[in-house]
Amino acid sequence: MGKENITTIEMTFVNAFLVKVKEGFVLIDTGLGMHWERLETELISSGCLPDKLKLVIITHGDFDHTGNCAKLQRKYKCRIAMHNNDSPMVENGLFVKRKVRTLKAKIFILIRMLFRRKFVFDKFKPDIYLIEGQNLNEYGFNATVVHIPGHTKGSIGIITDDGNLFAGDIFINIRKPDIATYIENPGELKNSIDRLKKMNIKTVYPGHGKPFEMEQIARKL
Repeated sequence: MGKENITTIEMTFVNAFLVKVKEGFVLIDTGLGMHWERLETELISSGCLPDKLKLVIITHGDFDHTGNCAKLQRKYKCRIAMHNNDSPMVENGLFVKRKVRTLKAKIFILIRMLFRRKFVFDKFKPDIYLIEGQNLNEYGFNATVVHIPGHTKGSIGIITDDGNLFAGDIFINIRKPDIATYIENPGELKNSIDRLKKMNIKTVYPGHGKPFEMEQIARKL
């Protein structure tokens, strides 16, 4: 799958990725609910909606990645897929307590508390639960699911057959490639990163920031 088949949809500080697959599209993450019009316009103009979106994959349950899932389900009957360990976050609005690595991230949490009404998202129930090692060929997507807990219990990555990793928040690239800023379980995060380093990953598509080559961060970890 070439990079020409991957469209990054930037929504303020978070990315969604629209992937052209066989006979349709797969969307990875959905951004904040306040950016619904931006996302919908992009999906329609690409020819993805109303009926070419084969699957919506959620890398983890945080509100900035799941904010438009309920709207996609209601308006376009899209199927939402994610790991079941993060399902309580989207079904019940469960807040996951995490360690924060940087001052900037702590400031963002304070801003979120001040403007929490803007960050509210519609709760929803996933249609499909993805598991470690699951092949996505049935959706026309030559890719595999890898369970990479640490940022959240149900964090997953999607690795294409030609070495692209849709990483969610296990990696970020705001100023430079780095590991997750918010960490639920440091031991699990380390194990997940160690596993990824051994895989044939070329390009990383993070949930926040620009794509980068895996070798840029692998040699630092």
